[in-house]
Amino acid sequence: MKKWNMIVDVARCHNCYNCFITTKDEYVAQEHKGYTAPQPLHGHSWVDMEYREAGKWPIVETNFRPVMCNHCDDAPCMKAATGDAIKKRDDGIVIIDPEKSKGQKQIVDACPYGAIYWNEEEQIPQAWPFDAHLLDQGWEKTKIEMACPTDVLKSVKVSDKKMQQIAKEENLTTLEPKLGAKPRVYYKNNHLFEACFIAGTVVTKVQDREECLEGVTVNAIRNGESIGGATTDGFGEFKIKEIYPNEDSITLEVEHNGKVVKKLDVELPDSTYIGVIDIDSIEV
Repeated sequence: MKKWNMIVDVARCHNCYNCFITTKDEYVAQEHKGYTAPQPLHGHSWVDMEYREAGKWPIVETNFRPVMCNHCDDAPCMKAATGDAIKKRDDGIVIIDPEKSKGQKQIVDACPYGAIYWNEEEQIPQAWPFDAHLLDQGWEKTKIEMACPTDVLKSVKVSDKKMQQIAKEENLTTLEPKLGAKPRVYYKNNHLFEACFIAGTVVTKVQDREECLEGVTVNAIRNGESIGGATTDGFGEFKIKEIYPNEDSITLEVEHNGKVVKKLDVELPDSTYIGVIDIDSIEV
């Protein structure tokens, strides 16, 4: 059976907030019977935006990640609900019943992703319902996907087997997989939020002049093994990406013409620009 999934490409998100605004447009002051009561004008972010700033001047990176109800296959909110207040549809979508969920504030607290909001006026929990009322009318995409100008969001209706194949081929991940909730929202390029980078500038002395070194290889070594590398550009700058921090130290090895000409240790609690690496006068 085919089920709905959402793929979010973090690398394509530019923080335009169209997904957020579109959700407001569709749900604020509008009831969709059997799906959801109206969303309050303020206080709810059914589709929200997370922000991460990494590095430091002069190499800084900002990334944005849309987050929403994950429509989990093993949803903690369903376990907390009583009286069939939440149902898991055959197509994978989780619906919080706006009538049966009245007064069940424990549903809000049960979501480990913070994606469920409490409607004080209606006394019900609410979350983004995957635009199910539109899909049931024959729409082939969610409204938030159609509103995204940079193709960050992709609604996919395929079998679970096919979805796992797509996830493997495109290196997709879910948020907090250790929770075991089995989300149906997948993230591409999620390393932009989960991993770090090491950047720097390599220079040398040429006739008493400081020159940027282009084409120098810089490798990151942890426990004797390379975990990433980069080559300096015309400004002598390098950026080693997708490094996952842990308690082990990292050594940078600067290699020129096949020879390691400098080593230095780096602490990595987060992404960093380590500054200028000055190599002793060498032939360029």
